[in-house]
Amino acid sequence: MKEHFPVMLKESVNAAAGVKNLRTAVDATLGLGGHSSKLLESFPELFLYAFDRDAQARAEAEIRLKPFAPRFEIIAGNFRDIASLNEHEGFKGADFILFDLGVSNLQLTEGERGFSFQNDGPLDMRMEYGAEAEGESAADLLARADVKELTRIFREYGEERYAFEIAKGIVRSREQGAELSTTGELAALIRKILPAPVQRRMGGHPARRVFQALRIAVNDEMGALEDGLDGAAQVLAPGGRVAVISYHSLEDRIVKQRFRKWKDEGTGEIVTRRPVAPTEEEITENYRSRSAKLRIFAKFEEGREEQ
Repeated sequence: MKEHFPVMLKESVNAAAGVKNLRTAVDATLGLGGHSSKLLESFPELFLYAFDRDAQARAEAEIRLKPFAPRFEIIAGNFRDIASLNEHEGFKGADFILFDLGVSNLQLTEGERGFSFQNDGPLDMRMEYGAEAEGESAADLLARADVKELTRIFREYGEERYAFEIAKGIVRSREQGAELSTTGELAALIRKILPAPVQRRMGGHPARRVFQALRIAVNDEMGALEDGLDGAAQVLAPGGRVAVISYHSLEDRIVKQRFRKWKDEGTGEIVTRRPVAPTEEEITENYRSRSAKLRIFAKFEEGREEQ
């Protein structure tokens, strides 16, 4: 079983513990099952539904969750379709819904998945794996997009300061007959495009923001998040909670705006005035958690209105 460090695990369980009569939970982003297994362990009466697009992750998670059978159901699919739970026989609403929007350790460490600028592999980045993968890969996108589109993607989804220069360099390389088919080739090209003094000022790997932007674009992550939050509102039971762990400002902004909208509509209240951050101890143990932010929204119980 893969090494796994679920982010803000204690805080996620505490968020669920704030629900009265917790019976049904949804892990919208199952991954390797770290959050799901802890929720099932912490609440013995809990039944949990879990979504994931990645067949490899689902298989790993099922092994981790096996001791808790039959108190869970793993659903192959995108969390943007979470509202489909309302069509499940016997489903009467979710008391707790968790979104952990980070990329799993499985995807980052296995080069063949194409997510990592440090481990060489096919330039793919689709969340689905193998035969399940559909749609345009990162290589496909880079082979057809013009400078304007690539600049927008790198700037909007990666907040990359040198978006135009990188986009122009990629297109120029393509026009000269070069093909980008591996993550290593893309990372090397970005190093070639950016002058050494610029790379030193970036304070990290110069390809990091571009890889993030491509992953978001390939998987329509922002659109999926908006749809997933809309769906969560449709399946959340009175008195229930939605907890979201985000990792960059684009995600956090969508979550914050959606929670504020629900509050303004009188649906419930925002539990976290400010996002909860990981502890120093967690960051030391798992450096990838450093940018995580947890926000929690609580739906009012039936018959209660905001005062």
